[in-house]
Amino acid sequence: MAQVLAMILAGGRVGELDVLTFFRPKSVLPYGGLYRVIDFPMSNLMHSDIENVGILSQYRPFELISHIANGEPWDMTGRQRRAVILPPFQGRGSSDWYQGTADAVYQNTDFIRMNDPELVIVLSGDHIYRMDYRTLIEFHREKKADLTVAFTRVSPLKDSSRFGLAAIEDEDPRGGKVTEYREKPKNSNLEWASLTIYVFKTELLIAALNDNATHASHEFGRDIIPMLLKKHRVYGYKHTGYWGYTRTIEEYYRTSMDILGYRPKVDIRSWEIRTNMANDGIRDRKPAFVGASARLKDTFFYAGCSIEGTVRNSILFPGVSVEKGAVVEDSILFFDSTVKAGARAKRTIADSACTIGAHADVGGPGDKLTVIGMGTDVPENVRIAGGVTVHPKLKPGAFTKPRYKAGEVIQ
Repeated sequence: MAQVLAMILAGGRVGELDVLTFFRPKSVLPYGGLYRVIDFPMSNLMHSDIENVGILSQYRPFELISHIANGEPWDMTGRQRRAVILPPFQGRGSSDWYQGTADAVYQNTDFIRMNDPELVIVLSGDHIYRMDYRTLIEFHREKKADLTVAFTRVSPLKDSSRFGLAAIEDEDPRGGKVTEYREKPKNSNLEWASLTIYVFKTELLIAALNDNATHASHEFGRDIIPMLLKKHRVYGYKHTGYWGYTRTIEEYYRTSMDILGYRPKVDIRSWEIRTNMANDGIRDRKPAFVGASARLKDTFFYAGCSIEGTVRNSILFPGVSVEKGAVVEDSILFFDSTVKAGARAKRTIADSACTIGAHADVGGPGDKLTVIGMGTDVPENVRIAGGVTVHPKLKPGAFTKPRYKAGEVIQ
């Protein structure tokens, strides 16, 4: 894989994730009680022996830079191995923020040429999946494709407006020529959704990006793929394993909960996911403490946690404290959050360093999630219904009512 360069699209923020991405790009959203979302493509690259990676950063890059460090957690250090953060820059040729996914890569064509790869694989940094990219690249080479796009099957019409969708010839169980492609159509019977995984011949990629540079839109799905489909050999590779989306709060929650259960859909242990254990001080935390009064069922927790209450069907990141008499159900608590004695949290996502005060009642049954922004202290005895959004860094004085109804935003 020495002739393959990876480019990860990791710098964006989506509004649907709301307060969870106020201070971080979506690619470093905590996931699975220990990891960050970008750990999945990074680990896939490591296991695929692709060890030269450019990571395209833009929105609030500090957490991403801290997490990637020098690439060592994924063995990407050495004479021919590296993971490089590529932020927007000012220079004689390029002097603007990234204007889209294609423009982000276009502004870094010098980096691509410097590495002189045979192929460039472009990846999204915010999907949960396991894939050996060597199989995808072998398929690309075997078919003599100019561009190969990885797809997964979705329900026609139901998911049509959320993804780039394609029709793929059935010439091979692994995939075939793409005969039709539409980006997020409102109504469509197409059933293969793009995973935002693209394998390009290098010179074709650069030529396509140059052609697109003068256009108003600069997206791979909306612009580059339809343009190449007219004159080039575009193939679709059919991914049949698990694929989790994290674009919205609800999708992030469902994908997170897939690590739980007797036979989890996301088997992190067998997937051999790597993360940066130095980030957030994970490797330096003391062992988890489970007190005599604790009651646990189907819960993931890690070093630094202290549990003396009841926790069911939940995910606790390092440093989380659940005090005696507290109850946490169907919830995700990020790093160093605390649930005080007698408090309850149900179907709640609490960002890092949050506190749920004593005897507070947060969240509830049903489909609506309660989301608490980073560093917020929920006061004692307050009632916050399911479906409430709480902004980051609020102190108890910001909560002016004893009860909050579904749909309210506390800010």
